[in-house]
Amino acid sequence: HYDYWSDKVRRSVLLDSKADILLYGNAERALAEIAHRVAAGATLDSLHDIRGTAFISPGLPEDWQEIDSSSLDQPGPVEPIPDPYSAETPAQAGDAPAQSGCATAAAKSVAETATSTVKVLRFQGRNARHPRSKSAVRLPAYEQVKNDPVLYAHASRVLHLETNPGNARVLLQQHGNRDVWLNPPPLPLSTAEMDQLFDLPFQRVPHPAYGDARIPAYEMIRFSVNIMRGCFGGCSFCSITEHEGRIIQSRSEDSIIREIEDIRDRTPGFTGVVSDLGGPTANMYRLACKSKEIEQSCRRLSCVYPGICKNLNTDHSPLIKLYRRARALPGIKKVLIASGLRYDLAVKDTAYVKELVTHHVGGYLKIAPEHTEQGPLSKMMKPGMGAYDDFKRLFDKYSREAGKEQYLIPYFIAAHPGTTDADMLNLALWLKQNGFRADQVQAFLPGPMALATAMYHSGRNPLKSIRRSSGEAVASAKGLRQRRLHKAFLRYHDPANWPLLRETLKNMGRADLIGNGKRHLIPTYQPAGTGSGGGEGKRYGRKHKGQVLLTQHTGLPPDATGRRLKRGKAALNKQRNP
Repeated sequence: HYDYWSDKVRRSVLLDSKADILLYGNAERALAEIAHRVAAGATLDSLHDIRGTAFISPGLPEDWQEIDSSSLDQPGPVEPIPDPYSAETPAQAGDAPAQSGCATAAAKSVAETATSTVKVLRFQGRNARHPRSKSAVRLPAYEQVKNDPVLYAHASRVLHLETNPGNARVLLQQHGNRDVWLNPPPLPLSTAEMDQLFDLPFQRVPHPAYGDARIPAYEMIRFSVNIMRGCFGGCSFCSITEHEGRIIQSRSEDSIIREIEDIRDRTPGFTGVVSDLGGPTANMYRLACKSKEIEQSCRRLSCVYPGICKNLNTDHSPLIKLYRRARALPGIKKVLIASGLRYDLAVKDTAYVKELVTHHVGGYLKIAPEHTEQGPLSKMMKPGMGAYDDFKRLFDKYSREAGKEQYLIPYFIAAHPGTTDADMLNLALWLKQNGFRADQVQAFLPGPMALATAMYHSGRNPLKSIRRSSGEAVASAKGLRQRRLHKAFLRYHDPANWPLLRETLKNMGRADLIGNGKRHLIPTYQPAGTGSGGGEGKRYGRKHKGQVLLTQHTGLPPDATGRRLKRGKAALNKQRNP
């Protein structure tokens, strides 16, 4: 995998950890199976058939087939080229005397047809059909991908195409004189298995070793409930599909309600507000493919990009029913939804949007357009802004009907692969036009296994077939100055960024956006004591009005006085009318 901090391709974690066997994903099923087998006396070399594991391969079994995908642009067979200038063909023994006219041509055609032979062409790289359960795909060796970014992109593409448990094959990669064997992903847990797991007696408090220390991550999740696993969104900057799978694994209503009651009765400091009912996404609960057969054979990287698959069930009624049952529990004052919302799915079920907006938004709802321009959005595998506009209309409509003042908080990514300076300028203009001012911004960081990381490292697009001499090139903001510039566009209102933006706008031929009017992006003046920094941090100069835009990790935004807004209707009313 590519390691951003060292700017190098690292070996498999299996080798660096010196482990005998490696489990990936949530791994409950693999862990239980290994524990039972070892308890029964099994040896390590007999555990090589367990899904969701990796180990050093002793060799390919005799009844297995290896599919070589370790190189690119494999040439086909070279056939001799006939001479187009040859006037005669060699005479064949026993030919009939030459004739003239149409009779000659007809006789020649019949003779050629009768004596012609059929030549079967076999294309290189095409193997006879073999059971996928006994097929292994050989990736380019570590020593190859370490020094060849194009092969790294190819290996990343092959890896992501082998993530569906229904059709994934074993992957092999050579490291020196050893092969790393990666088994297919684990089968998704059933609802009964999910319930059994979440019904275990978790204490819901930090380990006693932490004492009275404040743990921000615990504060964020201690009153939240995980209702599902997995995500079929396929965003290229995220690797959750490789960890939890693309198939949604949902808990039963009863199991979720039991956990809410457990939080109410046992968790210290609970005030009656459930901070989140969600998971990797807020609204994929019980959404699945309409056909198990199609689901098992599907090779798509996303069920919702470039459009929502016709085979995907988008009915949110089970989630609506769960929301209603949860908020009707005694002692529960409010159930909030804080997980990221797939608004392109939500607009397919307006009843869900109404339920969400009317009962489960604490003043602010975060969603993730990530960008406004089609170039970077296509590399992220995210929907266009049309879906955002549709959702915003529904959100505003149902907020008015409920008599509530509520706001959408969109968050964006700067410096994602495929993003140009012009793209960031257009995003900044959209933010200004819509009254958003980002308090903090998020810059893309390449993480292990993500497709966007392969784009960043290789400069190629692994969402499409990789060719060495052709294919789509993907530029990335790698230099410190350009990354700072992309973040500065998101914080166009910060005087610390104005000198850099002025210089850039002039170089882009957009000096018309420098001025002191409403149509300008940045002013001509520079407040005293500002302009030496840039990027993120405190605001300088005059106080700004308008909406505040935060990322998914920063919570609710501060009000005009700098106070953090509290959740809940009473708190909102108190802050609106101090």
